[in-house]
Amino acid sequence: MKTEVKICGLKTAEAVDRAVALGASHTGFIFFPKSPRNIEPDDAGRLAERIRGKAKIVAVTVDADNDLLDEIVSALSPDMLQLHGSESPERVLTLKAVYGLPVIKAISVRDADDLRRIEPYIGIADRFLLDAKPPKGSDLPGGNGVSFDWRLLDVLDGTVDYMLSGGLNADNIGEALALTGARAVDTSSGVESAPGVKDLNRMQKFFDAVLRAEAAIAKSDAVAGRAT
Repeated sequence: MKTEVKICGLKTAEAVDRAVALGASHTGFIFFPKSPRNIEPDDAGRLAERIRGKAKIVAVTVDADNDLLDEIVSALSPDMLQLHGSESPERVLTLKAVYGLPVIKAISVRDADDLRRIEPYIGIADRFLLDAKPPKGSDLPGGNGVSFDWRLLDVLDGTVDYMLSGGLNADNIGEALALTGARAVDTSSGVESAPGVKDLNRMQKFFDAVLRAEAAIAKSDAVAGRAT
């Protein structure tokens, strides 16, 4: 099964072009001043025009107010909104109605109790992004390069559509996919040489590792099928 890959925190034409050339299904543009991946809406809009129709364009915000969201949607014309703050289910519903766009709701995970926060958004958010809780002292809700215990996701049933995020890179994506069976993944810091600086070689290695993981899982499934 083909894994959807979202490359988040894009800021340059070279990175955007390479992400799509490598097979990214989603491209993420971050609008959060505290992030080293922050980008101005007009700049993001120009980058998005290079790849429109080739990958989904995702606007990533953190408790953004209406004025900022209006500016982002006008400049970027995103395919999806990703809400990475403390937005309530009611706020998600409102934004879906106002902009007519599907919403990815980010949920920060450290332990099993955190997964219960998904429940109020079921039937409201179109997809979840399950990210690691930020380390103590971090001002960033995501992009911190840390992971959570992927085995916690065993409690989720197949009806929860999610993207796996949090510290994913070429070295651990195979294990992550094998343990979770995630159909979609998100990486940002895992393909960078420095905070906010996408590394084209690391992007290549990440996609290569995803392909190897898919092949290994398919082989394992085939062996299990023959055994039964």
